[in-house]
Amino acid sequence: QVQLVESGGGLVQAGGSLRLSCAASGRTFSNYAMGWFRQAPGKEREFVAAINWHGSYYADSVKGRFTISRDNAKNAVYLQMNSLKPEDTAVYYCAQKRSYSGSIYSSGEYDRWGQGTQVTVSS
Repeated sequence: QVQLVESGGGLVQAGGSLRLSCAASGRTFSNYAMGWFRQAPGKEREFVAAINWHGSYYADSVKGRFTISRDNAKNAVYLQMNSLKPEDTAVYYCAQKRSYSGSIYSSGEYDRWGQGTQVTVSS
């Protein structure tokens, strides 16, 4: 059974930074792309960032501010968030992509999800 457990969320002022972590267990971590998605109240879940063996991918809204990284030895993926804005407020989810095929940007291509961690950015 694959488990993904996020941590690192919290309340921060605009312009501040947070680092989210996601610990994975249950299948060979290095074989799978990993992604971060977020969902704000009243909005659909949206892609934030992802990482695979080819590189890293970002939503335009976070490019240059957020950095995704992974440590395959620790079965972990991270999201460093800098220059946070109030519009970054959301529940952030870690996810594991189901296979090599399919778009890395699409939530439907991910079959394992964490429980989410709240990020709140005050103005």
